Amino acid sequence: MEAGQVVALMSAFDERGLHAWVAGGWAVDAVVGRQTRDHGDLDLAVDGGQLREILALLASIGFTTTVDWLPVRAELTAQDGRVVDLHPVALAPDGSGVQQGLDGAAFAYSADGFTEGVIDGHRVACLSVPQQLRFREGYEHRDVDLHDVGLLRQLGGG
Repeated sequence: MEAGQVVALMSAFDERGLHAWVAGGWAVDAVVGRQTRDHGDLDLAVDGGQLREILALLASIGFTTTVDWLPVRAELTAQDGRVVDLHPVALAPDGSGVQQGLDGAAFAYSADGFTEGVIDGHRVACLSVPQQLRFREGYEHRDVDLHDVGLLRQLGGG
């Protein structure tokens, strides 16, 4: 997915009052403030309470569900090849959240896990550096993960 497409999608969510935060590789680039590598998809942490409206918006702009592992995640693909990977988060009043995982696992989002970054010169909601580092623990890193973790650590993430 290209930077302008990410910004357009995030703007569409904002215009409708839908809460989504850029995650994955694009979130690294957002907190860095520039694109550092190519991205095959756009990962989004989304307000689980708005999932129905988010799916309806994506359907209205040409996305269809290609992987349905809800309530854990859903992958949607557009005919032009854009891919969005949704991760519904149950938000708590204190600003924290929990995302269900496979086999009963859960992923915690701390209240400081949500911030803003910049993609293509536009401010976007995204996951914070500490949150992104927490999500990159406990598994064998691929080359893109090593790239992303290196950038996050340069930003003061440990």
